[in-house]
Amino acid sequence: MLIGASLLTGCASLRATDGAVYQRGEASYYGARFQGRRTASGERFDANRLTAAHRSLPMGTRVRVTNDDNGRSVIVRVNDRGPHVRGRVIDLSRAAAVRLDMIRSGIAPVTLRRLD
Repeated sequence: MLIGASLLTGCASLRATDGAVYQRGEASYYGARFQGRRTASGERFDANRLTAAHRSLPMGTRVRVTNDDNGRSVIVRVNDRGPHVRGRVIDLSRAAAVRLDMIRSGIAPVTLRRLD
């Protein structure tokens, strides 16, 4: 069901039905310096919550993020805009990155599934 691929961002955008693969690409996570700063939604960033930044998904959207290297998954809520690095599709809170076991590497190939 591949609709198209984005060469500009280095990721594939796929059919966006509930639970179906929405996007594939690289994830990163927020550094400690963002703790307490306001996100694009107006919330204060909390590294201990399961949240994420995405360029286009509506605020509040829940997304299942799966680390393609190890199969671990986490459900996050979009509350910010980003990432602002070419080729990345999502920025995760530290809590989400821990669950995906990507703290050491800092980045990971992921699959996103939109849940709502």
